[in-house]
Amino acid sequence: MQRTGITDLPLHYGKSPRWLFEKMKLLSREIIIAIVSDSGPEEILRKISDPLWFQALGCVLGFDWHSSGLTTTVCGAIKEGIRGIEEEIGLFVTGGKGKVALRTPLEITQWSEKTQVNPATLIYASKMSAKVDTAGLQDGFQLYHHCFFFTSSGRWAVIQQGMNELTRYARRYHWIGDKVESFVCEPHSGICSDWKGEGLNMVARESEKARQACTELSREKPYKIIKELKRINNLKMPPSHSFSVEKVRPDRLEKTLQSIHKRNPKNFEEVLEVKGVGAKTIRALALVSDLIYGAKPSFKDPATYSFAYGGKDGHPYPVDKQTYKESILLLHKALQEARVGRTEKIKAIRRLRAFL
Repeated sequence: MQRTGITDLPLHYGKSPRWLFEKMKLLSREIIIAIVSDSGPEEILRKISDPLWFQALGCVLGFDWHSSGLTTTVCGAIKEGIRGIEEEIGLFVTGGKGKVALRTPLEITQWSEKTQVNPATLIYASKMSAKVDTAGLQDGFQLYHHCFFFTSSGRWAVIQQGMNELTRYARRYHWIGDKVESFVCEPHSGICSDWKGEGLNMVARESEKARQACTELSREKPYKIIKELKRINNLKMPPSHSFSVEKVRPDRLEKTLQSIHKRNPKNFEEVLEVKGVGAKTIRALALVSDLIYGAKPSFKDPATYSFAYGGKDGHPYPVDKQTYKESILLLHKALQEARVGRTEKIKAIRRLRAFL
């Protein structure tokens, strides 16, 4: 699996005005139709999994370019915009913000009944992408938005967003299922963020030994792990560790550890998959793996790029001219082919040019 990007955006509260959202629905519908007609629904998955293109799309639709609301509003506009033509274009959008995200498995199942796609595979991808970004990667952002896109051919993409209440920033996570290799090892190919922090990164390549150790530990009797955690509680933590046993509460983990033990997982992905396994369980296993067995996990923030195309002075990185050009051409072509009024087209193109 390839996660194609992460974007940090400042939190902006409130809702998009109804008149603006209606225009966004109309324009997003036409852009989606134009791209699908030209390149098929899979092209939409490739484009929305690119945080740069997704950001540009939000600007074209007329939303505040640097607001956290761009994520939820653009996804909502796409979902509502293609309502009624999903089967015709072979593209389906499920989930959304808050409680709507919890309906993702049901919505996947309902749409799958009208296609030849196996819903179990898609539901697994949906759940694991959320599990990884809450428990596998503990970067301080709590997920509150999960939008799962898939086509009639069974290919998929995910856009989800988390909130950090301390920094008052939101972080957007992009996933693309075309290059699935592992849900738990270096799933990022391009991670976009203006803000960096510290956290437990169990999906980093450097965490491979820790993942193996956690898997081995999960097959132990739960009381042994709890015993070690209580013993660790009396040790002085090295300053390099950004997590501690105080946040874990060993006695409250026994039920979850019993569930993992019964599952007898073969690898870390199976550990993460177990119902009830969350951030605290993974922190506990990682802590024991590190301090008792010497299997150190990674604490690096995976974010490496700004969501901008790059700066003329080479910061935060040199301008990616090819990506820059491709985004301009694709969105411009889609706007030209969109079946909307001339005024709407002109305004949208102006917004695109202003963004660039």
